[in-house]
Amino acid sequence: MHPLLFGLFLSMYLMIMLGNLLIILAVISDSHLHTPMYFFLCNLSLADISFSTTTVPKMLVNLHTSSKSITYAGCLTQVTFFSLFACLDSLLLAVMAYDRLVAICQPLHYLVIMNPRTCCLMVLLSFFFSFLDSQLHYLMVSQLTFCADVEIPHFFCDPPQLLNLACSDTFTYNIVSYFIGTIFGGVPLSGILFSYYKIVSSILRVPSSGSKYKAFSTCGSHLSVICLFYGTGLGVYLSSAVSSSLRKEAVASVMYTVVTPLLNPIIYSLRNRDIKSALWKMIRRKA
Repeated sequence: MHPLLFGLFLSMYLMIMLGNLLIILAVISDSHLHTPMYFFLCNLSLADISFSTTTVPKMLVNLHTSSKSITYAGCLTQVTFFSLFACLDSLLLAVMAYDRLVAICQPLHYLVIMNPRTCCLMVLLSFFFSFLDSQLHYLMVSQLTFCADVEIPHFFCDPPQLLNLACSDTFTYNIVSYFIGTIFGGVPLSGILFSYYKIVSSILRVPSSGSKYKAFSTCGSHLSVICLFYGTGLGVYLSSAVSSSLRKEAVASVMYTVVTPLLNPIIYSLRNRDIKSALWKMIRRKA
């Protein structure tokens, strides 16, 4: 069973790397794609690569060697980077929703509002808040006391799982954990919902059905990625709260950490003509 799982996850990881790198190369190589939307897409692809690299390589090593151990320092490192890139994904999706809001609701002022300086600032702020989130998770987990040789019923060091395994009192840490999740998860989601509420309201006022379709089509890929990211993310934590099945929880976590970064470049390349065109141009040049 282990060789089969190793081959499956290695293939998926290589596809994640290849798909997201192709998106980045396509945007860099085509001057027509040097716009705010594709700048944010490049950063999302980088975050997806980093997000998967936090957990999948260690899982592959465990499957290959049949050793399922991780050091305390290694676990803390995994918690830190997992929190960093999960939060960065969430914030970048919120930034991309704001970008679509400005493009549809204020098209004449789009390039003025979303100028290069503003775009870079938004990405830097997203990284800063993600770094803050990761440090809060690091401090929280590093203060916990664990018994010797703790067995984590998961394929990576997930903060909620570590809270359940701690020997010390975790009431305060649970409250802090929910607070962090509400701030760094709920606020970006609220921003996305507000942005799409304004977008839909603006599109519905457009008289032409052709213009409505064109406006909605520019948001299709982004909406699909949002549903995938938040749907699988909520699935992970709802499955742990509702079901006691470790297998179901592990499957939900695989969907969140592996399948989502795998499907993101596929969604953007299939639903976006500009990306498809840039990829074909790049392939023809290489050929």
